[in-house]
Amino acid sequence: MDEKQRAILDEIPRLRRYARSLLRDRDSADDLVQDCLERALLRLDNWQTGESPRKWLFTIMHHLFIDQMRKVNRRGEASMLPLEAGEVQASPADQLGNVAAREIIDALQAISPDRRAALTMVAIEGFSYAEAAEILGVPAGTLMSRIARGREELRGLLEDAARRSSIRIVETETAASRKNPNAIRAPMS
Repeated sequence: MDEKQRAILDEIPRLRRYARSLLRDRDSADDLVQDCLERALLRLDNWQTGESPRKWLFTIMHHLFIDQMRKVNRRGEASMLPLEAGEVQASPADQLGNVAAREIIDALQAISPDRRAALTMVAIEGFSYAEAAEILGVPAGTLMSRIARGREELRGLLEDAARRSSIRIVETETAASRKNPNAIRAPMS
């Protein structure tokens, strides 16, 4: 295996992470990664030696994703699949960090694909605004707008999730007090 192929294979975990954030379905994301790798290997001469293939690969993947979304929209099929039960939580949510992380992931999945892609490129994958704008094929100002709106949308979704969690705690406490009104309850923290 030559140096170029090895460099491309080293990017697979990042490509998978990005594909899963776009598609929300493990199998579809893996198909997108495979299509991206296939196209990259067929067009290996387009990649400049000495540079990281990361930006080039993400550009290929983004174009494939856009093409896929256009096909889905033309057919009128559902564009996004919900996360499978096994993907929702890999470990029990008995620690607050796991619950908070899950809420953030759910909120990220709930925002529009354009905003999610922009946020993922910059906040998770670590691309600069200029690189992310180039990969996504949008002006830098548009990218920054999508990021700002995406962050605002995330904040709103996370505030709603926090409110719903506190309502559930109160409802649970109220239901318990109806069952046994003489029970002594420890204060909830």
